[in-house]
Amino acid sequence: MIRRSLVAASVLGVMSAAGLVNGAATAATGPGAEAPDNTVSKTISKTAQERTKGYWSSSRMKKARDASVLVEGKSKNVGPGKVARGSAKIIGGTSTAVAPKVRQAAHGGGYYTGGGKVVQTTGKIFFTLAGSDYVCSGSSTVAANKSLVQTAGHCLNEGPGGFATNFTFVPAYNNGAAPYGQFAATNLYTSTQWASSGDFDYDIGYAKVGTSGGKTLTDAVGAQGVGFNLARGQYTYSFGYPAASPYAGEKIAWCHGTVVADTYGGSSDQGLACNMTGGSSGGPWFSGYSTSTGVGTLTSVNSFKYTAGPQSGNMFGPYFGSVVQGVYNQAQG
Repeated sequence: MIRRSLVAASVLGVMSAAGLVNGAATAATGPGAEAPDNTVSKTISKTAQERTKGYWSSSRMKKARDASVLVEGKSKNVGPGKVARGSAKIIGGTSTAVAPKVRQAAHGGGYYTGGGKVVQTTGKIFFTLAGSDYVCSGSSTVAANKSLVQTAGHCLNEGPGGFATNFTFVPAYNNGAAPYGQFAATNLYTSTQWASSGDFDYDIGYAKVGTSGGKTLTDAVGAQGVGFNLARGQYTYSFGYPAASPYAGEKIAWCHGTVVADTYGGSSDQGLACNMTGGSSGGPWFSGYSTSTGVGTLTSVNSFKYTAGPQSGNMFGPYFGSVVQGVYNQAQG
């Protein structure tokens, strides 16, 4: 049996949709609702949104844990067949067909010391599952609502199970500083495949967030473009806030290199040689990325690592095919 370890909190297996406290979240289209495009969502009540804004003190943020230890040794679940692929589409991003003129040598991980837009659009996600506080990573993403955060499905839903509470996004987090404030979630979205069975081929999540300081997320920090059904095997840059050793979760880190197929576990995910650890889950993957501007096209998120085997040094992320595109379409409106 293949074993894997998530790189952030997930799949605690002790909380159901009915277990959300005080009605903090309700289904967007009925309890456990499933949209025709394989999307499951929750709408966060106004009361819960206000509670979230007051919940995340600096002390709570510091104490929030990555929960990879809680899922260590759980078997990896992927569905049968390959991820459906439709027509290639890039929304507000850079062309991935043309490689950047200047490409650095592959880099297996370390703190990011550069600049550019990625510093503002990438941030930490804090949330609660089963009464405990956890941390992930995410990215501001181009959307019609100008208020969209992209992350991993396991950063907002147990897979299978209920949605998180107290979900907030802190863009440009750095050593406890939150220069743009906190953006509390108003709606949470994931794929049916993740919410119903924890299928890592569809470990994707989106959060629509409210304003901070009177500004939408996009107005405050900008947003990265996103692509679907693009070519596999591209040169990719990954970012996140790894919290487990050798990192401390207080600064943004990165890896980059050419992604490869999952030849060990047989998922449809792609892998990137990367030493980022727990806490980096949900962090953005970019193709067509410019190191000078910090702009690229979002093509995946940090999802999981194998605990053993020939690809245990790789970070894996889901392929953005038609299902992920459908979840995005529901979330971005």
